[in-house]
Amino acid sequence: MNVSSHTYNHPTPWDTTFAPMTLPDLLERSVQYDRDAPFLHFLGRTYSYGEIWDESNRFAAGLIAMGIEKGDRVGLFLPNVPIYAAGYYGAMMAGAVVVNFSPLYSVEELSWQVEDSGTKVLVTLDVPELYDTASKVLAASQLETLVVGRLSDMLPWIKGTALKLFKRSQFANVDYGPQIKAWKDCTAAASANLPEVTADDLALLQYTGGTTGRPKGAMLGHDQLTVNAQQTAAINPFGNPRAEVFMGALPFFHVFANTSLLNHAVASGASIAMVPRFDAGQVLETIEKYKATGFPGVPTMFQALLDHPKLSSTDLSSLRVCISGGAPMPAPIHAKFEEETGVRLVEGYGLTESAGVVSVNPYDGARKKGTIGQLVAGTEILLLDKEDPEKLAPEGGPGELAIHGPQVMRGYWNRPDAAADVFVERDGKRYLRTGDVATMDEDGFLEIVDRIKDMISVGGFKVFPSVVEDVILQNDAVKEALVIGVPEDYRGEVPRAYVTIADGGTATGEELRDWLNERIGKHERVDEVVIRDELPKTIIGKLDRKALRAEVL
Repeated sequence: MNVSSHTYNHPTPWDTTFAPMTLPDLLERSVQYDRDAPFLHFLGRTYSYGEIWDESNRFAAGLIAMGIEKGDRVGLFLPNVPIYAAGYYGAMMAGAVVVNFSPLYSVEELSWQVEDSGTKVLVTLDVPELYDTASKVLAASQLETLVVGRLSDMLPWIKGTALKLFKRSQFANVDYGPQIKAWKDCTAAASANLPEVTADDLALLQYTGGTTGRPKGAMLGHDQLTVNAQQTAAINPFGNPRAEVFMGALPFFHVFANTSLLNHAVASGASIAMVPRFDAGQVLETIEKYKATGFPGVPTMFQALLDHPKLSSTDLSSLRVCISGGAPMPAPIHAKFEEETGVRLVEGYGLTESAGVVSVNPYDGARKKGTIGQLVAGTEILLLDKEDPEKLAPEGGPGELAIHGPQVMRGYWNRPDAAADVFVERDGKRYLRTGDVATMDEDGFLEIVDRIKDMISVGGFKVFPSVVEDVILQNDAVKEALVIGVPEDYRGEVPRAYVTIADGGTATGEELRDWLNERIGKHERVDEVVIRDELPKTIIGKLDRKALRAEVL
């Protein structure tokens, strides 16, 4: 199932094909076109394409000097800072596979993912929240080396000097040694003999999750990532793509930003006005200062901008389009944002397993609010029967969305069983089951109408109920637990725990909530713990999350 040419509203024809290449080659192409073109604007300092290219090459040489070989894993435990880009492309130049880690991870979460991925080198920042967690993981895991970048070195000279002199408490006390190295020292070598890297090589392990168990590492090759970046760039109808300035508020470690911001900018030769983390006031200042033209974000970001007192006085005239993904966009927020800013806001859709982008509403011309738009070029779908994925959904009815395209992952790292569950074969093609139930209208616009998977989407971050349940069940007062997502205006959804109390237990819901939230990641924290006499169960006695969700919602 695809889109007929007479109803396709994106500027590049649907049947366009894109040449796969490596991510370093994608970067080199923009460097060769204009080495001095701006790439990253960061807190008053601008890095050119040439500067990031050189830094990436030096980091690649540093990794090889450490003994990193082709196929080894290099992790990035970073917010949006310039060394993320140099670490990302540099690791791939060295033939390594990048593993993205969320800065929100706890020690336990980071340790598990380091072990599962086989990460040997981890790049982080000299701020206590990150360094303290990373150093504990270094001491307790197979991780071999920690590379620490200095935030002050990435800022304009005056600002960096001021930080060094007056805000020492903001920096971690880094214990440099054989296993903990400074980023500067790891990028001192001018060059090295780099291995041959091809588009067929694995580039990225991007962790995602499912309804049960631990997150899974989606295996994304250079070909999937570079093609998806080109698919995303092909949506742009606004003339010279090298003149674009993307607002970089989405975290680079997230697949949405990895494709829609970082690799998209590189594919286009555009620049990114980036902030270390989302702050509505700082984002408004950055849009105005750098004349941002596009802003990919999640619904919570657009709600936060609406709530900020400086929105009405900020010059947003440079913005041509905002793109919302990661979670459903509430209709009232959508309407209010466009009304108050005059900027077009369109919804799109993607997932980790598809390298980031599957569909989006056109940036210009006809669109349909409430839908996730039309497929990006070269992507096909099926709507499968919700009960039997071997069959198609009834004609005209909703079905589970399944995707075929050059951006779809190869599988899950060390989890062939899980990969077998998400792929179906039809007419000689392999389709990725998304777990989302969708409809497609006569013009090829898709709408998500239900969700099969139990993942909770908190401001664009995926929360796995079973992980939160496992933690709360460690409390002796808890007998049974179920976690579901409940609607929330700001973040879209928030986790809520429902428990029964063990015999002799005396804990209150408030006590359990506080106990639980101290032990899980920030994005996983529940809004409350509801104590019940019993939780719903299936006929065979299994706790029934689906029934609980139906009852509560």
